[in-house]
Amino acid sequence: MSNLVNDLNSTAFSLFGQQIKWSDMVGNLLGLGALALGWRRSMLTWPVQLLSGVVLFAAFAAGHLSGSAGKQLIVVAVSVWGWFQWQRGRNKTGGDVAVRFATWTERGVLVLATAVLTVGLAELFKAYPWMSWSPWADAYIFTGTLAAMYAQARGWVEFWFAWLAVDLVGVPLNFTNGYAFSGYVYSIYFVLVILGLRSWWLRSRTTTQQSVLTEGAVA
Repeated sequence: MSNLVNDLNSTAFSLFGQQIKWSDMVGNLLGLGALALGWRRSMLTWPVQLLSGVVLFAAFAAGHLSGSAGKQLIVVAVSVWGWFQWQRGRNKTGGDVAVRFATWTERGVLVLATAVLTVGLAELFKAYPWMSWSPWADAYIFTGTLAAMYAQARGWVEFWFAWLAVDLVGVPLNFTNGYAFSGYVYSIYFVLVILGLRSWWLRSRTTTQQSVLTEGAVA
């Protein structure tokens, strides 16, 4: 197992003066695939996301980046939960994954919980410096990822905004810490986020219209 981890964390090639690690490259390519599948509302997004989390956990743990490694543990755990959430949602809607905007109350609770957890985790990292080299950034990435994946599992359109907010901090941090491939694929992530946001936004309007029509027919 240790040999496999060492191989994953070895250098694949150099790009623009940056060393590209196998684990960084493979994990992020799987992440891109998972994001594209999420855009299409495919159930495969969850197992691919889980595999991406496992590979990137090995990468970040080897680099002693606790926040980024912890983020991948969240990815793995929520991938399992998200699979069951979407499967249950498909059973209720006849085979499709329903998406919608969160209510103002749901947004408020999500933002408040994310803020509180970020502060608490940052203070934990500061109290135990060996856990993180960048306490606030790692705490932000960790909790932001949890918020984003929770929103995705619930089928909320806001999950795309949350992923974008996480990447705006996570990508520069990865460049700084030697995980250059994460930075290079950001432009692709950005395009997929915009396309996914548009797709889910339009889908949420269709779902709302169908609900209105159904309620009208019942009335």
